[in-house]
Formats: sequence, C-alpha cells, structure tokens
Amino acid sequence: MQLKINGNADAETTAIDSIGYIKNHANYLSIKSEADSIQKTLYKIGYIENELNSINRINDSMFSAKIHLKKKYNNVSIYYNTSDIDPKLLNTLSKKVFDNYFTIPFSELENALVFINSKISEKGFPFTKLHLSNIEIDTESDLKANLVVETPKEKRIISDIIIKGYDKFPRSYLKHYLKIKPNQTFNLNLIKSKTQQLNNLRFASEMKSPEVLFSKDSTTLYLYLQKTKSNSFDGFLGFGTNEDTNKLQFDGYLNLNLTNNLNYGESFRLLYKSDENDQKTFETNMSLPYLFKSPIGLDLALRIFKRDSSFSTVNQNAKIHYQINAKHKIYSGISSTQSNNLLNEVTSATILDYKTTYYTIAYQFLKNQSSNLLFPINSQFYLETNFGKKNQSNQQEKQSLLSFDAFKIFNLDLKNSIYIRANGATLNSNTYLENELIRFGGINSIRGFEENSIYATLLGLLNTEYRFQLNNSIYVHSITDLAYFENKISNTDEKLFGIGFGFGIFTKTGLLKFNYANGKIENNPFKLSNSKIHLSLTANF
Repeated sequence: MQLKINGNADAETTAIDSIGYIKNHANYLSIKSEADSIQKTLYKIGYIENELNSINRINDSMFSAKIHLKKKYNNVSIYYNTSDIDPKLLNTLSKKVFDNYFTIPFSELENALVFINSKISEKGFPFTKLHLSNIEIDTESDLKANLVVETPKEKRIISDIIIKGYDKFPRSYLKHYLKIKPNQTFNLNLIKSKTQQLNNLRFASEMKSPEVLFSKDSTTLYLYLQKTKSNSFDGFLGFGTNEDTNKLQFDGYLNLNLTNNLNYGESFRLLYKSDENDQKTFETNMSLPYLFKSPIGLDLALRIFKRDSSFSTVNQNAKIHYQINAKHKIYSGISSTQSNNLLNEVTSATILDYKTTYYTIAYQFLKNQSSNLLFPINSQFYLETNFGKKNQSNQQEKQSLLSFDAFKIFNLDLKNSIYIRANGATLNSNTYLENELIRFGGINSIRGFEENSIYATLLGLLNTEYRFQLNNSIYVHSITDLAYFENKISNTDEKLFGIGFGFGIFTKTGLLKFNYANGKIENNPFKLSNSKIHLSLTANF
C-alpha cells in the first residue's frame, strides 16, 4: 500500500514533503502509525496547531492523508528562575540570554529541555522534572512560556559501591584511578564514562554497564566486573657447543609478566636476552600501585647489561609515582649505575670503571583505545630528567641525562592508520666513557641496524609506519625511520635511515613483530644460530 500526505495548500504539501516520510506500507495500521509520526514531527518544528483531517482510501493500493499545518511558531521565549538554573548554562544553548528569560528556536526546544535536565541531574538530582507552563503567543510567530523545575529537596550521593563478579577487585583503583568513591555526588553519565576506563586495565574488564539501586535514604552503585588472564610467559632458548671453546653455550630470550596475582594491581616483569653478538641483558621491574590505599605507588627496577668481554653495567632505580588520574602520572626517585671494565688489560681509555647517582623526575601521559586489540594505546608521552654526579678514579663531576619518548596513532578508518613516534635523549657531562653512552639500534629504535650497536651522547629518532589491519590480530606496515646522533668521544655526528616493511601478529602472549629493513630481517631483538637446538615455550595464565 502507498501513502500520500497533502496539506491544505501547495506550500503546506511542500513543507510536509521536505520532512520526508515512508510511502510504502504493508497494511493500514502502518499507514496510520506513519501519519501520527509525521504529526509529532510537525509539533517539534513549530506546527503545534496542526490537525490530521482524514485518511482516505483512493483505490486498493493508494491512501491519501490530509494534514492542515496552520501557523508555524519559529521561536519561544522561556522565563526561568535563577535559583533553579545557572544563566551560564543557558549560554551554551542560546545567544539570547537575559536576566530572567532566554529565547531559542522552537525546533531546538525539546533538546534544550533534555540538556538542562541532564545538567541538573549531574549535580545529584536524577529525579528532576521539567515542563513548560503558561504557554502564550508572544508575537505573531513566537511563543513565551514559564519553565517549571521540580527538583527533590535532598541531593543524591553515592552511599555504597558493590562489586559483582570480581569481589577481590582492588578498591584503590576505584578511588584513585577512576575517582569514584562513597559520599560523592551521584552522576550516572560520569560514572559510566569512568568505568569504561576499566577496560584499559590488563587484569580486569567491565561485563556490563553499572546499575543503581535507589532507596528512600540511600543510593547504591553496582559495578559488574570480571578478572581477566594477565600473566604471560614467552621463552626461546638455543644451546649448543661453542666451536672455539668447546663449552656449552646458551642463547635465547625469556619474558615473564605477572600481574595482579595478589589482587592489589601489582605487576612484575623479568626479561633476559642473550644473542650471538655476545650481548646479554637482564631486566626486572616491579610496580606496586596505591600503597596503603593512597594514590602513591612504588616502582623498582634492576637492569644488567654485558657486552662480550668489554664491560658490564648494572643499573638500579627506585621511583615513587603519584596517579593524578587515569591518564596522567608523575614520578620522583633515585637511580644508581655501576659499570666495570672487564678487559684484562686496559686497551681503551674510553672504557673505565665508574659510578653514577641520579635524582629522577618524570611525567607520563597515556591515552588508551581499548576497542582495538592490536593497538590498545592510542598515544603516549614520557619525559624523564636525571641530575646527579659521576664518580671515576676518585674524581667527581656533575652529569645529567634527559630523555623523552612519545608516539601517536592517527586512525584514518577501522583498518588504516598512521603511527608516528619521536624519541630522544642527551647525556651532558664534561668527560665521556664508551660504557656510559646511550645505546640504540634494532627493532625497538631504528630498524635495519644491529641491536644496541650504535653509541651516542645525543640522539634524535623518528619512526613512522603506515598500518593496514588485515583482521583483529594481523597487520602489515611500512617502515620509515630517521635518526640523528652525536658521539663526542669520536667527534662524529651522523644521520641514519631505515626503510622497509613488516607485519605483526597478536598472540595470547602479546604482539609479535617481524620487520625487514635496510636488507636485514628482524623478528626479535635476538639472533640464534641454525647450528643450535631451539626450544620455545609460550603461556598465558
């Protein structure tokens, strides 16, 4: 069946056609419903006196409805009480705000009232009601009315928070990470936006939106959470006989991550790497957030690096962090570094024993995009300043180390994105040793170069990628890396370029990357010989 709606005149018919309506219907009830819907739409745009005169059947498949639009009202002046509404709020709705009334187009009336009601509700009055009274004709095409606000006397505050599903969820995250706590003004929209940030945590996620139980004298908030698997182990071991020494030699990679096993949100990481370039790295990190239910946390780290038989470096640091909110965090702490020359004879004046002690101040910004499994972090900025002294051969000198690391993902659409990362560091000192310089190169810095093969006193690095997601767990990307570095020991400054392509696969233990840059294949920051026996193990628990 077909429906045709006409007005009392050609101008009215044109106005109705401009709204748009469904013309093809299955039965008469659908036609009647569509005519009623058109009437309601006409009310909202100012034809508040419109009348549906009739719906006539022209033939077996054609129906004609006639609506008399009558007069259209363009604007409405709403008189309000300043004790009920803040005039500053009205400035976002209208450019014509006066001491006791404001004027808006009639077509915006419903949205304006909904907006005002939502803002009053956010102040702890979710049961507020609004309506217009004493509606009168002001001018030929304008109306005026009084705004009546019915607000409960008592403000609603959160009296209790009950967690369902994950009873042992660390409540410090509610108070300091989400900023939700009892005796807080109730604002459901704000609570929903905050609880969505739980999906950015590795160890917990939201099962469904929060709910509220209102009683006469209490407001109870229910959160529905679930604990997620957040521990992972990834290992790759190669062992065989060294052809020169005939001794058993191990090369490989071990990465263990433990998160929230004690239900405090704590994390522990252990990393070990050994490759055939005779570089060995051992790292362990521990983070203890919200100590004694405060917004203050503790971060501890130990890093040991050994380069063949030249030198070894041990770095220890302890930081106290303060969680400002879910995105911002500041750090303060102390770090100590000790490096030893392993050569039997002093063959180089640039590799010597030394010790440094730094005082550290740092800032971190982190913005997540939990909807993307491959790239859960949209942007990050980390700035660290270190000031202290170096002790070498019973001599002291002042020293500073400044570094930053920032990246941003620009999402073009659901599959295409551009990744840009900027990284830099500078070591300021009167004298320099090779074993204290900034080391870079490899899959995590400039691709197409050996891991930690380049030494610098000043470094500037830019990584760019064009990414295309094949599905939720696989993506391919281009590689364009630029780097500039200076080495004051050798008095050199150089520009480096890395060009290539790569792809990444999301597995249960994390994101695996494989790159080809500058004619060099990079799959992980280690290399294993084909002559060795390889064992690998991955687990997620």
